[in-house]
Formats: sequence, structure tokens, C-alpha cells
Amino acid sequence: MRGLLLGLIVLAPAVASAQSAAEVERCFQNPGSCSWNNGVPTPLPHGGQPAPAPVASATRGPDYTTVLQSPEPDRRKIQESLRTLDKYNGPIDANLGSEATMKAIAEWQKGHGYNAVGKLTPTEAVTLNNEAAKAPIKRLDPSAQAAATPAPPSNADLLKSLQARLAERRKAAEPKANAATEALVKDLKAYVTADGKGVAGDQFADFAKWYADTKAADRTIGNIKPAVEDYGDAKTGSAATAEVRFEARQGDQAVTQCLVFAWIEGTPRKNPQAFSCDDVAGVEKWKTDQALKSAWR
Repeated sequence: MRGLLLGLIVLAPAVASAQSAAEVERCFQNPGSCSWNNGVPTPLPHGGQPAPAPVASATRGPDYTTVLQSPEPDRRKIQESLRTLDKYNGPIDANLGSEATMKAIAEWQKGHGYNAVGKLTPTEAVTLNNEAAKAPIKRLDPSAQAAATPAPPSNADLLKSLQARLAERRKAAEPKANAATEALVKDLKAYVTADGKGVAGDQFADFAKWYADTKAADRTIGNIKPAVEDYGDAKTGSAATAEVRFEARQGDQAVTQCLVFAWIEGTPRKNPQAFSCDDVAGVEKWKTDQALKSAWR
């Protein structure tokens, strides 16, 4: 065997020079482990066994599971970091899968060039927490906080505000109310001067009766002092009520009697009526019947 081996080596010096005697001898001992060319053996790689197929390396995706399944304190810290960076204002409940938390994470990722998927890799989580740790602490300005949440007004403030609104409303209505009252007083004085004749008695039947009773009691009318009692819009026009005080004299004695005149502006006046100043219910009913919207009270 060895003689034959040496002969083959002599016949194929180029091949033999590239192989050791042990390799050639192995080919004779195990012919299947070599290839043969004109009787010259060449050892096959892997001992004649087929080469193992290359194993394809699996492409691993981003690791989001580690952060999602991290301990609760770590998940809470992520939410706190998002809140510090003004990305999240929801509860700190360690729920990284909530809609609000995922939206906040996606917004942060988008601003930093990451895939805005709403879930964090461990590297992203560390970056997020480090950024929040370096964020300046926001201190509340007491004056700004007080301005943002003003204290509810006190009852005194509410009363002042109401009085101010009423004053403005009355100021706007005052010229018309005064003009209407002055026109009434002019007619009342004319009626007294004419000794019970004139439009005041024609329009205000209760006043005409009061005047007749006063005259029958041998009293005369002196000063007449008016004051606007109310004024505003009614369903058929501008409504006015005026309190008028009459000085009634009898000899050396003088008494003051008070009447409230109510009417709707017009020529002639509409729905005119006179009441005793003590008849508050009667006056208020007249206003309700006329649907008076006061600009005076």
C-alpha cells in the first residue's frame, strides 16, 4: 500500500506537494472522503460530509416589551417625565398602554426623530428620563396663580356690582322718565287751577274722585311734589309710574296726601290709573299687567 502511495505521489508531484502524506493516506483508508482525478485523491472538506447550510440571522425588531413590562415605579417615572416635559397631563398610574400615555410618548418620539409608535425602547426610556431630569423646575408665581384662580366675589361685591348696573340703567332712562313725570305734574296743576277741569281728571278717574272729596272736605291743594317711582318698556309702549305728594290745607292745618300715578306714554295716555301710595299691591299688579320691564329699579 505504501509503495503504491509513493508511486502516485511521484506521478502527481504538483498535487502531492499541496497535500501531506497523512491526507493522501486518509483518502485511501476512506475513499468517500476524497475526490479522485486520474487516480489522484483530493481530500474533501468536512470529511466528505456536505457543508452545513448557512444559518440566516434573524432580524430583531425594536424592544418595546422590556419597558412595557418594567416594574411599576419605572413606568410611573416615565409618565412623570412626560408630565415634566409638558407632554402628558393624565394620571400617574403606570399604565403605559393608555391612550393618553401612548399619545404623549409618540409626540416625544416625533420631536426626537424616533419612530412615533407610542412605545419606548429601553434606550429611548433612558433618554426621556434624562431629559426630564435636566428640565428646569417650574415654580409657581403666587401672583399669577391668584390671577388665574380669582376668589369668588363676596356678597358685598355682588351688591355693589348690582347697584352699579342699576345706576347705569337708571341714568340712561332718567331723561325720559323725568320728562314724563313733569308732563303729568303740569296737567295736575292745570286741573287744580281750573278747579277740577282738565285732562288729568279725564284720564285719571281715581284722581278726579280724590280731588272732589278733598274739595268737599273744604281743603285746598297747595304744593305738588313729584318723584319718579318706576320707568321702563311695557308691551304697548314706555310705562311710567310717579309718586306725587299733595299738600292739602284746611285753615291753619296742612296734611300731605300721596298718590301713585301709572300710565303708558302717549297722547292721550294709555291705561292710566291712580293709587294710594299705601296700595303697593295694586301698583305692582298694574306693572305686571302691562309687562313692565323696569329700567329704573
